[in-house]
Amino acid sequence: MVIFKNLTQRFFPYGVFRKGKAVYLTFDDGPIPEVTPRLLEILDRYGVKATFFMVGENIDKHPEVFEQVFKAGHSIGNHTYNHLKGWDYSLQDYIDNVTKCQERLEEKGVKYERPLFRPPYGKATLAQRKALHQKGYEIVFWDVLTQDYNPTKTPAFMLRRIQRQTRPGSIINFHDSLKSNERMLEVIPQVIEWLQKEGYELAAL
Repeated sequence: MVIFKNLTQRFFPYGVFRKGKAVYLTFDDGPIPEVTPRLLEILDRYGVKATFFMVGENIDKHPEVFEQVFKAGHSIGNHTYNHLKGWDYSLQDYIDNVTKCQERLEEKGVKYERPLFRPPYGKATLAQRKALHQKGYEIVFWDVLTQDYNPTKTPAFMLRRIQRQTRPGSIINFHDSLKSNERMLEVIPQVIEWLQKEGYELAAL
């Protein structure tokens, strides 16, 4: 645990990989009508709150799906407006895109003392992370990557990976996207049931 923390702080400053003692289910790339509402039904069935890192243009395209997530009481974070890979953009262009997404979130009532932000692909330059940190964002990465977006990875593979890697404080990365769709929706009940059986507290960031 100490080694992991020291390495991540050294190579990825201004980022959170684990937090506290709970376990956090996080979902990137939504909201989209084909996936997000079905995911919400599963989370509600188990009484679990999660964190959704949303793409701004998807919020604008599907405001009704955004409202479902918001009204269900899940945490909502910023995933840029256009799902940008930070390494490919200048500092100012990247910050402007994050700001555009944040404005959409705040217009819709999502206001936290420290806004949540996750860089798409986990890729943002040191300068970009530092600038966002200085603007008050909590930059959230993960320590368990499910690879649900990879069509060669089965739900059984994802479950085994989660069982091996999850620790108190783990942040688990899923996607409510068309790429992950059926694999993610199939494995989520199994993941929740295993985490609850193991005695983990499931929480939103």
